[in-house]
Amino acid sequence: MQRFALVALVPTMVTATLLVTMLTRSQLITLRDMAQNTAGAIATQAASVSTTPLRDMQRRELVRIAESIGELPHVARVQIRAADGEIVADSLGRSGTGNAESLTVVRDVVDSDQPGHPVLGSVLVDVSLSSAISAQQASLRNALIALIASLVVASVIAWQAARWISAPLRRLVAAVHQLGRGDRHVEVEVTDQSEIGELQRGFNSAALALFDVQLSMEREIEHATVELARKNAALEAASVAKARFLAAASHDLRQPLYALTLFSSSLAVDERDPVRLDRIAHIQECVEALDHLFSELLDLSRLETGAMQIEITEFPLDQVLQEVSRNFRMIAEQHGLRLIMRATDVWVRSDRTMLARILNNLVSNALRYTSKGGVLVVARRRCDGTVRLDVWDTGSGIAPEHQARVFDEFYRVECHGTNERDTGARRGLGLGLATVQRLAELLDTQVVLKSHPGRGSVFSFHLPEIPAQVVFDTPAEETPMDVTGMRVLVIDDEPAILSGIRYLLRSWGCEVAIAEDRIQALQAAEEWPAPPDIVISDLRLRDGESGLDVLAALDQLYARDGHAPFPRLLITGETRSDRLREIMAANIPVLYKPVSPEQLREAMMVAWNVARAAAA
Repeated sequence: MQRFALVALVPTMVTATLLVTMLTRSQLITLRDMAQNTAGAIATQAASVSTTPLRDMQRRELVRIAESIGELPHVARVQIRAADGEIVADSLGRSGTGNAESLTVVRDVVDSDQPGHPVLGSVLVDVSLSSAISAQQASLRNALIALIASLVVASVIAWQAARWISAPLRRLVAAVHQLGRGDRHVEVEVTDQSEIGELQRGFNSAALALFDVQLSMEREIEHATVELARKNAALEAASVAKARFLAAASHDLRQPLYALTLFSSSLAVDERDPVRLDRIAHIQECVEALDHLFSELLDLSRLETGAMQIEITEFPLDQVLQEVSRNFRMIAEQHGLRLIMRATDVWVRSDRTMLARILNNLVSNALRYTSKGGVLVVARRRCDGTVRLDVWDTGSGIAPEHQARVFDEFYRVECHGTNERDTGARRGLGLGLATVQRLAELLDTQVVLKSHPGRGSVFSFHLPEIPAQVVFDTPAEETPMDVTGMRVLVIDDEPAILSGIRYLLRSWGCEVAIAEDRIQALQAAEEWPAPPDIVISDLRLRDGESGLDVLAALDQLYARDGHAPFPRLLITGETRSDRLREIMAANIPVLYKPVSPEQLREAMMVAWNVARAAAA
């Protein structure tokens, strides 16, 4: 509306200004011409009446003439001069203020009666222009008043015209705002048949079409929302079912695998035949492959069920690097590869166990896909107070199209034409890197991959750095691994496992008693005159009985006779978070099936030594 008013007002302003300027200028020119003519007439009249007195040099008469002319309106001064320039009469008129602006006119006094018309002198008349100036100022004031009045009138007219012209457009704008606020149906009145009317009809048609589209979209969105909720529920149910399946499968399948591990280890005891030893080695290699696959499933299951709880501590990073080096140095040397762990004095704040598992998985993966060269693990300080750990390899690398998915579950990169270290079952399920990323997320970091096919890969992640702490070195005492003569009570509901572990422990020189439930465990305890040196129990027993309850019953039995608490060890394939929290709350050492003979022997000695130190 302001633009319409401005468009209507500008021509009026220009026209009025030009008219006032032209009229004022014409009036000013007219006033100055009138003053000029008046002064000329007075001077001519004065020269005419002064001819005779000036010829006769009648000074008194000339003074009288000058004074009488000075009495005329607007005359400021009158001078009469002789031919030689002598002033013979000089009179100030009534307007002769001396400061007012004046117009001077000079006329010669000529003797027309003498031959040749000699000049007798001159008359000078000053005419005051104060009246003309006052008239000019009054004219300007009137012109300005007329200009302002005309502009006011033009503004009012222009504003009203703008309101009238812009009213349909303003109604359209209001209707658009209603649409923007989500009003269901908006329609404007068609005011005329001009272009504005066409615009109004077009808007009404568009608003109606938009209303129909909105209703259709709302119905589709409602349907899509219901469908999405159904699919989300199905996905959640599938995720829960998968986690339950993995937990159940990990437990139920680990039972015979654990028994197979025990029996395969027992086969090599006292065996001297090279052919049989080679067959046993192949069996154990297959068992280790199955153990590796089930470990991946177990890790994923425990991560998804939230069974893994982080325990943040502060420790020197070099200790973890040395542990990883011990785990894989022999494997690297067997395949002609170099495994380099750069020593560092950095201390970090993290979960030591999870960090070790991340590095173990990354190094194992790097060695698996590297045929020549080696693997480098290095820590670099960053300026943001963190430490970046890099695991470099000179392997086959990962193509760009696979790099975004290598951290997905069950995703494997087929390496055709490469010397992949593990074949068959040892190639894994594609869960190693997925587990690594899940563990990194628990540590509030992220593993980043950079790789060039044919040149190798590097996996990097960050950890918070802390100032180094003083550690007093104490001589490490190696735990003796001789379990000969140890009295062991084994509790498990799987007869195959009981048979296998009894055979293995007896081959080590242990005295073994077995039980499948609490009743048998109490009976076996009654047959021994003193508590066993260690009790090894499964967590989940038959009929929903828990190994923790059996251990508690044994505690009550021996506490009644005044015996000190006995060493204990739990072995389980359980992954449910509630069951694992029970174990952590009981503060009992735990191993996850299948357990290798070396792990079992070491765990037995550690538990026995800890209990002996506590009793001392």
